[in-house]
Amino acid sequence: MENSAARTARLLDRSAVELRDALAARELSAREVTRAALDAAHANADLGAFVVLDEERALARADALDAESARRGSHAAGSGADARRAAGDDVVPASLHGLPVAFKDLVDVAGLPTRQGSALLADAPPAAEDDPLVARLGFAGTVTLGTTTVPEFGLDSYSENLVDAPARNPLDPARTPGGSSGGSAAAVAAGILPFAPGSDGGGSVRIPAAACGLVGLKPGRGTLPTDRSEDTVRNLTVAGPLAHTAADAALLFDVLAGTEGFAGRALTDVRSTVELASAGELGDPRRIGVTMASPFSPDVEITLARPAIAALTRAAAALGGGGHRVEEFSPYYGEDYHRDFRTAWTSGLLEAPLPDGAEVHLGAVAASFLRSARATGAEEIRAAVARLEEWAHGMRAQFSDVDVVMTPVLATPPPLVGHFLAMAPEENYAAQCAFTPYTSMVNVMGLPAVSVPVLTDDDGLSWSVQLIGRAGTEGALLQLAAHLELLLAG
Repeated sequence: MENSAARTARLLDRSAVELRDALAARELSAREVTRAALDAAHANADLGAFVVLDEERALARADALDAESARRGSHAAGSGADARRAAGDDVVPASLHGLPVAFKDLVDVAGLPTRQGSALLADAPPAAEDDPLVARLGFAGTVTLGTTTVPEFGLDSYSENLVDAPARNPLDPARTPGGSSGGSAAAVAAGILPFAPGSDGGGSVRIPAAACGLVGLKPGRGTLPTDRSEDTVRNLTVAGPLAHTAADAALLFDVLAGTEGFAGRALTDVRSTVELASAGELGDPRRIGVTMASPFSPDVEITLARPAIAALTRAAAALGGGGHRVEEFSPYYGEDYHRDFRTAWTSGLLEAPLPDGAEVHLGAVAASFLRSARATGAEEIRAAVARLEEWAHGMRAQFSDVDVVMTPVLATPPPLVGHFLAMAPEENYAAQCAFTPYTSMVNVMGLPAVSVPVLTDDDGLSWSVQLIGRAGTEGALLQLAAHLELLLAG
């Protein structure tokens, strides 16, 4: 008789697209997949991926989806998904029927507390209603397993706080999976979830994607209907998918962007790209500018580890050999970015409903950010934001000289758990900038970008490149990511 571990591996050792198709064809039930995901979560509890595992409600939701699927499919002709579609049935209530997901502990999930990784909110009551992101994926048929580990208020590029166990990297559990979507990335990389929605305000999808060997897409500002729509550098954060492949990321992106269906636009385009490339054809060659320059320099010393350079070199060679035009790109970032971004980033805490004396309950970094923002004052914050707006306008113009800008994602390997927390706040912040010198600038510019794994080093760690596109090119970036995957595999 097959044991639980073998059954879990058998069910979850599939791509998100394959799981979606098996669920749609009723080859698997939502309960089977949910039970397998919960078993995997328990088996990997030492990774600290989850803050709350909502097992009872997840299984009840799976049972309800199975019952609905049975009702909708009971009158359809044939046994396959194509036959039921031909008979006029939509097969499943929605395009992600039965797929398990989890949400960062920054997002309201009805019935669960939203603690945002902070002792200040350790006793938060259960949320009364779902965040629009949660509601959207629920409408698409997903099963929520629970909430995942984040740094306090999502501020940091590592997922450790003072109230939960730290999230750990499945590639090396002694190391961080990055942040702030680190718990979610760990759950996907460990095979607990087929994919996960993250959020990215300065790299918080792309950083953990790179640290854990995943594909991570940051859509452009205003692309997703569940994000804030204001086109300003005060609006840095967007939601985006973490997945094992570009196709899986496209499947989730289609639903997040509002093109859900049995095969949405981005997934269809990714599949078309792979089919063309596999046949030796290239549908849409891209002009790709490659750079290792960072806007944090010279204020922060940026030193790239050898594998970071090797990954960039390998990706450039692969894309060039695959028919794209790859060239050196030399942007001019100016001298004020580091200072102005820090001012804008830390001032976000002033918008949070924090009580008087909140610093006593905050971790050292968040408390330092709050004190710094208060000391800076509203006038200087407005001036810094205005300078960043002008900077972003100029950089978008420079980046438009090519179709795609390619950079590294991480400068160094993911540090050991506890590495950053052992530092004084100012040293900690500078070290995070040196670790992730290429991500926050994309949020400021409001452009889309995708992190794509390229190579695995001798220590089993993954190294990625970042592909930055023009506004509105999320689908094209996923196509390019899929082509890169294919070129690297060949």
